[in-house]
Amino acid sequence: MNILWFTWKDIKDPYSGGAEVVSNQLAKRLVADGHEVVFLVRGFPRMAKEEMVNGYKVIRVGNYHTVYLEAFKYYRKNLKGWADLVIEEANIIPFFCNWYVKEKSILFFHNLGREIWFYEMGYLKGLAGYLLEPIWLQFLGKKRNIITISESTKNDLIKFRFRKNKIEIISEGIEIEPLKDLKIEKFSKPTLLSLGAIRAMKRTDQIILAFELAKKEMPDLQLIIAGCTAGKFAKKVLAMIEESPFKDSIKCLGRVSQEKKIELMQKSHLIAVTSAKEGWGLIVTEANSQGTPAVVYNVDGLRDSVKNQITGYICEKNTPENLSKKIREALQNKENYEIIRENAWQWSKDINFDKSYESFINLVNSHVEERKASVLRKIVGFVE
Repeated sequence: MNILWFTWKDIKDPYSGGAEVVSNQLAKRLVADGHEVVFLVRGFPRMAKEEMVNGYKVIRVGNYHTVYLEAFKYYRKNLKGWADLVIEEANIIPFFCNWYVKEKSILFFHNLGREIWFYEMGYLKGLAGYLLEPIWLQFLGKKRNIITISESTKNDLIKFRFRKNKIEIISEGIEIEPLKDLKIEKFSKPTLLSLGAIRAMKRTDQIILAFELAKKEMPDLQLIIAGCTAGKFAKKVLAMIEESPFKDSIKCLGRVSQEKKIELMQKSHLIAVTSAKEGWGLIVTEANSQGTPAVVYNVDGLRDSVKNQITGYICEKNTPENLSKKIREALQNKENYEIIRENAWQWSKDINFDKSYESFINLVNSHVEERKASVLRKIVGFVE
């Protein structure tokens, strides 16, 4: 089968994240099964226009702003009619493939934008995105089949009148191998971890505020922040650390290697995740696999990746004060912490890309068969 995959970024994009991990893992399994896969993504300085990645072809066109138009033009000129199936991965802004591709197409959503607009674009631009998003969703074709990764995103889509019976959820997965056992040694002092790009929608500043509140009652508490420090918001976070009365107990490591990331997840006691919205919250499951439970805000995606008081801790209120309370609750009740830690680790073993791919390929095959049946019915009707 020939599969054409429209998406904003590929796994080699400097700003790739959890969504790109998922698409990469699915695509390389498609290739291993004998399918031919082509990704049409945005271009980036000093990156090849075309290259093979894990067996599939990546074609980069346009840039941050022009990729949608350039992808349309490239498809019309070079790929029209090539694919048996088109996957349109909507990373907040869709490609509107249903308006110009003739092939059977599937929508793939990780999450909608909604609250994220205000954090990433500022109030005025964010308001424009927030108001426009429901409008452009209406032009994506409500009869199309949709794949997503969480109940939260499915519910979001239903709110915007996508058909419930057309939306299928596939499992998330992680690239990190879960620990064989939980005998790994933690840091000598209780340590809170914040891991991932320091962006406005991740609300790293609120983790610092919560840490400062918790530190007053837990003098040994430490905070480690690891992630890309480029950008205006990251500078704000760095300034907060410098001005903090507890700055000697805060380490900001910047971007770290995969090996260091795993080490931090293994040795820290808790990971804090305060995103405004997620598709799933991949970092939560990754940390769980390394023996570290999460304390999170009660938002889309994070309420899917954490079972409250079973595999982690979900805040009743999304405030630094409540986050601080949950941090202390987790770390001071050691017996309950060990139970939750064990549960989180065990659950992470069930969240893998083999399961994800099995669900994904079954859906893909059923959609292709549905397309063939539809074409056959038209031919039979025409002959009759």
